[in-house]
Amino acid sequence: MQEAIQQALQGGDLDKALALAREWAEASPDDAAARHALAVALAQSGDPDAALAALDEALRLAPENAWLHMDRAVLLVQGGRLEAAREALDQSLGLDPNLVPAYLAQARLALLRGDLDAAGQALRTAARIAPEGDPHLATVQAMLALRRGDAEQALRHASAAAERLPDDPQLLSVLALAYLARGHLAFAEQALRRVMELAPPAAAKLRPLLAQLVDAQRRPGEAVDVLAPLLEGEAAPALYRAAGLYALRAGRAEEALAHLRRALDGLPDDLAVLDGLMRLWQARGEREQARATLESVLAAHPDAGAAWSARLVLETPGTAEGAQVLERWLAAMPEHVPALHAALFDRERAGDPAGVEAFARRVLALRPEDFVAGRMLAETLLERDAEAALAQARALLAAQTEEAARAGVRSWLGQLLDRAGRPDQALAEWLALHAEHGGRLPPPPPPAEVAGPWPDAAAPAPETQVLLVWGAPGSGVERVVDTLVAGGGPVLRDRFGPRPPDDPLQQPATAAALAAGRLPPDELVARWRRALPARGIGNGVAVDWLPWWDNALLLALRPHLPEGRLLLALRDPRDMLLGWIAGGAPFALEAPGAAAAWLAARLEQVAQLHEQDLYPHVLLRLDEVLADPPQLAARLGQALGFPLPPAPRDPRGLPAGRWRAYTGLLADAFARLQPVAVRLGYPEH
Repeated sequence: MQEAIQQALQGGDLDKALALAREWAEASPDDAAARHALAVALAQSGDPDAALAALDEALRLAPENAWLHMDRAVLLVQGGRLEAAREALDQSLGLDPNLVPAYLAQARLALLRGDLDAAGQALRTAARIAPEGDPHLATVQAMLALRRGDAEQALRHASAAAERLPDDPQLLSVLALAYLARGHLAFAEQALRRVMELAPPAAAKLRPLLAQLVDAQRRPGEAVDVLAPLLEGEAAPALYRAAGLYALRAGRAEEALAHLRRALDGLPDDLAVLDGLMRLWQARGEREQARATLESVLAAHPDAGAAWSARLVLETPGTAEGAQVLERWLAAMPEHVPALHAALFDRERAGDPAGVEAFARRVLALRPEDFVAGRMLAETLLERDAEAALAQARALLAAQTEEAARAGVRSWLGQLLDRAGRPDQALAEWLALHAEHGGRLPPPPPPAEVAGPWPDAAAPAPETQVLLVWGAPGSGVERVVDTLVAGGGPVLRDRFGPRPPDDPLQQPATAAALAAGRLPPDELVARWRRALPARGIGNGVAVDWLPWWDNALLLALRPHLPEGRLLLALRDPRDMLLGWIAGGAPFALEAPGAAAAWLAARLEQVAQLHEQDLYPHVLLRLDEVLADPPQLAARLGQALGFPLPPAPRDPRGLPAGRWRAYTGLLADAFARLQPVAVRLGYPEH
């Protein structure tokens, strides 16, 4: 009978297994094995309370059976009764100190409690007893490794166990998590789908993770379909949120709107939900629908700050309607920092320094380290009292607790000193900052010294599909990229993020490899193309912001990337050096003279490329437009041949020609840059 029950369970016929177990238990009321089989069938049929009762009957008949105590502990864990489960395991091991499954259950229980040391101790004991290569031991070892953040070890244990237990749902779940932690998304998806096949009752719980895995592989439409069965009735707001965001990325606007609207009912302050809805309403021209929806949300949730922010966006800045919404927001949330920030920017747009000062002081009373309020207060004070402005800036610096924040405030403090007419103090602040933090950055890459001859250029493509963007430190190229992003194009900024692409254009050593013939030119372009899909580009049309440039790249781009175009951001080289000193760059600045020499060598290459027209390019001069987003957008749009909206204003940076205030302090460095400045069309002095 026991064998027949086991076969029915393995075949997934739970009804048959339960019927056979009941029949056996009724026929043999004093047989502990029959009660145990009934408990197993009840547990797998989804009735843990009845299973626990049957197991208690089995223990009444066989109180010294260590396996029964261990199975009871497992059921107690599933019911959330962790302390009772621990006691049951202690009883089990008291009866049989060599019962390996009990030690594994102890380890699992310790993992549930978050006691990783106790889990490790139980596993070490089990390892001394268990046969070599025990897959159940390896499974729990993988679970512990995952909790410790060691994904590589977890994958090693789980993979070894999977060879012995290829269809164990729990092991496959651990294997999926290990693959996910290692970034092997396709393998994680495959393992998770297998779990759902083997354990259909677990499918509903696993669908959100599967959808996440599918979306991470850039299949958002399929991710929506994975979640669809969970949305047929009433679902949690988080599920509607996920489905709506997937549908939005898949271009399924109607579904996205329906799901996000339902998510908003339960998540009225969720930024992603509100951002998605705002994009949909804007695309559909449903401004009044947006207003009505947000007003309804705010009536029910007057403390939903993100909803207030979205509501304010629907009104034109500076209008009476916008002022009324802002006034209501401040009345509902008078100490909400984002509301006070909105008021700060409103007063700045209105040219109301007294209002700026008043709201900035309100923010700083709540959050002394707030950079936005501290900066705006200091810059407002600067108009009438430089000493008070600098005192406020130093108070803001003292309020910072994180080193990165302190570095940002110090960089701005240097700019404030510059505006206060104290260039010597500003330069000292900036150079001290470089000295303290420059060691964390790589040195500027040396040029490859390739002057030609150049390979023949391929026949030009009918239209530009690839825009490569570069600007030397201090050029303001960041503002150019911000403007391109505001235009909604496929702009790739990942080279400056935590997960840059693994292609030759990421590594400065590529220039020397090309020049020396160690890297075939066609391979460079081929590897760059192969990396695009993983970066979110499926059609080859991309704007790629490069961290470095060297004319050696022309050895590959001229013959093998005819559809490309190079956008070079440029300012007066002396302003660029000062901007590098004042604002930082991806490279370390060892000393102004060394930085000037490196910058001159790079700009000589730019001049050569431009003068000889070595590759389709745009030389974008930013001197007079860098601090003016509309003018910058107009100049960039004119150069590229299509209109662009302005990016948000960025208050950082020094005005064009400011280098002249530092001629006495940086005379040698500026002298090194003078020839290339003249060559590029800038005045000698």
